[in-house]
Amino acid sequence: MPTDPRRLAFLLAVHRAGGVLAAADLLHVTPSAVSQQIARLEAEEGIDVLDRGPRGVTLTPAGRVLADAAESIEAELVQARQAVAALGGELTGRVSVGSIQTAIRTVVAPMLVSLAERHPHIEVDVQEYDPPEATRRLRAGDLDAIVLERDVEVDAPAPRGAHDVPLLDEPWRIVVPTSLPEPERIDDLAGLVWVGPQAGSAADRAVGRLAAQLGTAFDMRHAYNDFDTAISLVAAGQGIAMLPALALQQDVPDGVAVVALAGLGSRRMVVRHRQNRHEPGPAVRAVVDEMVAAARDIDLG
Repeated sequence: MPTDPRRLAFLLAVHRAGGVLAAADLLHVTPSAVSQQIARLEAEEGIDVLDRGPRGVTLTPAGRVLADAAESIEAELVQARQAVAALGGELTGRVSVGSIQTAIRTVVAPMLVSLAERHPHIEVDVQEYDPPEATRRLRAGDLDAIVLERDVEVDAPAPRGAHDVPLLDEPWRIVVPTSLPEPERIDDLAGLVWVGPQAGSAADRAVGRLAAQLGTAFDMRHAYNDFDTAISLVAAGQGIAMLPALALQQDVPDGVAVVALAGLGSRRMVVRHRQNRHEPGPAVRAVVDEMVAAARDIDLG
């Protein structure tokens, strides 16, 4: 009996997601449906494709062979769809983009307008995720491109199989309650109370870098993920915060001063996509190109 490629898709999802439950979430089906399809695949092929243990499942050598075949089939289907679209002379396809909030507001949303004019048959699905979740979903194949943030001074290259395209370098700023004297140089920041950024974020890495540079440990209070939250806490006199310029393009509330200081460094915004023999496809390349163009038009003031 020939192998049913639909069952191979379930095996590939288990391989990419790392387990049956995660694969079910990836495919938007129940875990039972995934288990049933895997069981039928094993029955039809007469082999075990998964090693089932107390800590989860892993692919057997035969399972890895079939997962590689499933990946090849998927890539060939993508190429076929692109070739068919090319016959009509227009780019078509659906591109899923995961992004941080500030990038959606300043880069991704404006990109959608220009993309619709240039490539009206490309459909873009935008989803807001924090960087770790976006990275996981890109690796799993659930997203085609993601927008990430980096502190330029501690930037790291993209992992194997992925490629980062820089979009924008924006300076870090200090936001200070107007009840405090405005700092005039970075040394003035050492003794102040800080509103703490989310661990692992670009702002967290930038603040950590600055503390190390000053040879001190900052007094941190609270924790924020959203930049508007940080501004609100600063306005309430809870401390100072380091924010990127894009987060401060709108009017800040009363009680908050924005200070530019030499030595703060910059936040880099990048768009990451998978990079292999088959990716990125033409539609993903078109979306990335439009993002680059949209970022180029941003006035940081």
